[in-house]
Amino acid sequence: MAIVAKLYENEVAALATMHGKERVIAPLLQRALGLRVEVTPGIDTDRFGTFSHDIERSGSQLDAARAKIAAAFEISPGARVAVASEGSFGPHPQIPFVALAREIVVLKDQLNGLELIGNYAGMDTNFSHVVVKDVASAIAFAKRAGFPRQGVIVAGCVDQKPAPERALFKDIGDWIDLESAVATVIITWGAALVETDMRAHRNPTRMRTIKRATFDLVRLFRSPCPGCQRPGFTITQRLFGLPCSWCGGPTTALKATVYSCEGCGFRDERLVKAATADPGQCEECNP
Repeated sequence: MAIVAKLYENEVAALATMHGKERVIAPLLQRALGLRVEVTPGIDTDRFGTFSHDIERSGSQLDAARAKIAAAFEISPGARVAVASEGSFGPHPQIPFVALAREIVVLKDQLNGLELIGNYAGMDTNFSHVVVKDVASAIAFAKRAGFPRQGVIVAGCVDQKPAPERALFKDIGDWIDLESAVATVIITWGAALVETDMRAHRNPTRMRTIKRATFDLVRLFRSPCPGCQRPGFTITQRLFGLPCSWCGGPTTALKATVYSCEGCGFRDERLVKAATADPGQCEECNP
């Protein structure tokens, strides 16, 4: 597949969103790829999972993004390109008490059989929550979060865990509405869960990470395969086992990165610059 600088010049791409993501995705894809991104009318992306816990996501983060794209193609059968994003937030696997954000932006080209996945993973997130038994504590949390510019959600809880089936307040617009929602839940259930709203249109920080993932998508598009020029030639594997500088045995240090093409199967193994690794990374010399 021969790729020109702007394969999609003036091509319309269906964007599966109901939360304003076009504000950061559309300008970048228009400028870099030539795509005219248009929001898919009437699409309900909440059915693939919500951050407010009332609809659990089935499958992986990538599964959800692909499901959104499939829905966009169903609603816009004339489109050959569709785009969707999906976020995931939770505790950092290595750093205690720190949240980790993972954002993907997926582009699917039906005609060329192309799928590109832009990624962002990092600690630039305000993912947080608190269980409160009084309105004052909820107000203090909301102020720290940046409410009302940053949205918050109020829900019921059981044993410190979300229980949206008890109560759920989204789209809280001002302090009066917030106080009313918290008071209602506390009076009824004794405690309320207050958390940052992770929906893109209510979370400027998340919009920023979606933009970063879109930049990564553009980077992938601009990384053609040396064999067939298909976009998306990127790292698919990391090989470890760089020889120890003392004993020559394999270490835990990176030895090479493997770039490959999903289209033609071309593979390029690129060795790191170092010939040997520090003995501190050797299980024999530093058990």
